[in-house]
Amino acid sequence: MPVKNAVLKQTTLAAHKQLSYEQLLSAWLLSDGWEVLIPVIDHGKKTDLVVADDDSFYRIQVKSIQTKDESIRVENKWQGAKIDYVVYFSTLGDWGYITPAFTEANRPLNSQGHIRFCKNSVNFLKAFKRI
Repeated sequence: MPVKNAVLKQTTLAAHKQLSYEQLLSAWLLSDGWEVLIPVIDHGKKTDLVVADDDSFYRIQVKSIQTKDESIRVENKWQGAKIDYVVYFSTLGDWGYITPAFTEANRPLNSQGHIRFCKNSVNFLKAFKRI
């Protein structure tokens, strides 16, 4: 059995976990036939993924949040960047939300127009088709 010998700093581990949600979302979208483009760098653009079909492109920011509280106020961390949607994953719960990019400084995660999904590909893809 493989043994992991590396000891990661908490900030490095947090970055690994965040990237794992981006990769998970990419896999779910690929399995549904979307083209998934991953920017080499998203510094300043705040775009983690671009998903496309033959007619449309959507810029997506992926965020993980450490809470089970679906009414938590989430902060707008993409101010001024041109993104279309933010996908939030709860690290403590078995759910997430798809939200349109908003302009306010923050808003409740479970606001009207935000689409909840259970953390699995079938449920996420059903939710994504509703946007």
